[in-house]
Formats: sequence, C-alpha cells, structure tokens
Amino acid sequence: MSDSLNPTLTHFDHEGQAHMVDVGDKSETRRVAVATGRILMEAATFAMIRSGNAKKGDVLGIARIAAIQGSKRTSELIPLCHPIPLTRVAVEFDSDEASSAIRCTVTAETVGRTGVEMEALTAVSTGLLTIYDMCKAVDRGMRIEGIQLLEKKGGKSGHWTATDSQA
Repeated sequence: MSDSLNPTLTHFDHEGQAHMVDVGDKSETRRVAVATGRILMEAATFAMIRSGNAKKGDVLGIARIAAIQGSKRTSELIPLCHPIPLTRVAVEFDSDEASSAIRCTVTAETVGRTGVEMEALTAVSTGLLTIYDMCKAVDRGMRIEGIQLLEKKGGKSGHWTATDSQA
C-alpha cells in the first residue's frame, strides 16, 4: 500500500517486476474521473474550426466521437490498465478565442473495482490529437498542452481534486 510517507508504485511486485494490479478484493463502487487539456493554434485555424468550414468536416463532432472511442480502447493502449465497463463518457469542448485554443474536458464513469482516470486522460488525448490530425494540413504548429486529471471520485482513496497550483 502507498501512503504519503512511504509511496509505492502499485504496478510492480515485491521483486520489481511489472504486473497488473489485483483488484479482485476491491469493492465495486461508482467511480468518476474528470480530465482536461487544450490545443493551441493559429487564429485562422481556430476560426475555421469554429465556423465548421474545415475541408474534412465537423472537426469537433469527429473529435468528440474519437475521444469516446479512445476512452473505450484505453486498456489496449496502456499495457497494465484494466479493461473496464464504462457507464458514461461525456466530452465537452470550450473555445478560447483570445488564445486561439480549444479545451477538451472529459468525464468518464463506471461502476467497478478500479478507477477511470486513465480512460478520461486517454479520451482527452485522443480528442485533441484528432483535432490536430484534421487540421494539420493548414496548421502544423498546433500545440497540445496541459493534459491532466482534474478530479476523481470513488474507491478506497475517495474524492481527489487538483489543487489551484495544478489546474
């Protein structure tokens, strides 16, 4: 077990070998995670996305579906991540015209024995990468940044939120 005085990495056994954490004895509880990140771009690219006039179509609509799909495929991408049944994935995009940036925020939920932080983080990453992929022909200088967990609820460790210095 990990505590603040003696932290341990749970994905290594007592011999230092990687393993999938045993969650068999954990209680099934409702678990929620919220993650966020943003992509910065040129003002013209931002305007194109906002207007819906991108050559490849509705950038944010497709990025929303990609984010949901990414959350569902997390255990295929992260080697020691448990496959879990998601009960809800919500994807929001917020535009920041002053910065020519789009923020993606994902809420992932399950009822299970392990959390959904990785699913929320993977969804944000996938959504932002999809925006990049769809717009790279006009703006290769886009920058993805600030991908982080904002909140998690449920399970033995309870409720956690990012501090103001982390958000």
